[in-house]
Amino acid sequence: MTLVTLSSSYAAGGSQLGPRLAERLRVPFLDRAITSEVAERLAVDLQEAQAHQDQVGSLLSRVVLRLAPIGAAFGAPAEGPLEEDAYRQATENTVRAHAEAGHAVILGRSGALILKDHPHALHVRLDGPKERRIDQAVRLLGIDRRTAERQQAETDRAREAYAHHFYRADVRDPSLYHLIVDTTAVGLDAALELIVLAAEARSGIQ
Repeated sequence: MTLVTLSSSYAAGGSQLGPRLAERLRVPFLDRAITSEVAERLAVDLQEAQAHQDQVGSLLSRVVLRLAPIGAAFGAPAEGPLEEDAYRQATENTVRAHAEAGHAVILGRSGALILKDHPHALHVRLDGPKERRIDQAVRLLGIDRRTAERQQAETDRAREAYAHHFYRADVRDPSLYHLIVDTTAVGLDAALELIVLAAEARSGIQ
């Protein structure tokens, strides 16, 4: 069994490293696929599920989700609101279903929290100092620094808010992970090799 959850702060390389890691480990890579499956489970439009996923943190920062169903917050029809508990449960069920299948690299979705008791999963956090991650975003994403600074603040806040709201957890808590890698210091290639070694070791634990 080779199962890895990846938690990544902004511009720490999760989107770039995740697919490469899955290819090296010869397992499915689950990112956008999870969104599609959650939408299917809930029988809602994919765009609505994607909007929820991408914007939940900013909404939480304004406490909208404490006051109204997620569907209503996004202007969903009154007859079919996407309740936050339903979204959370559908996401958890999807992640667990793939974990039970045995092999996957799961990016985001609070995978380390959902699968915290899984005996073989390797939980990895990609991170780095804020200023160096902003520099990395400019280089990797080809954007200007002002845009990177704005995206960093919004993205990190959103991901932290999501985990705190649904799981009362801090994604920066090192006790949630088996391996934490500063990709701004070692680079994505070296980080990939470290995670591959750790995943192989973890999958051999009985």
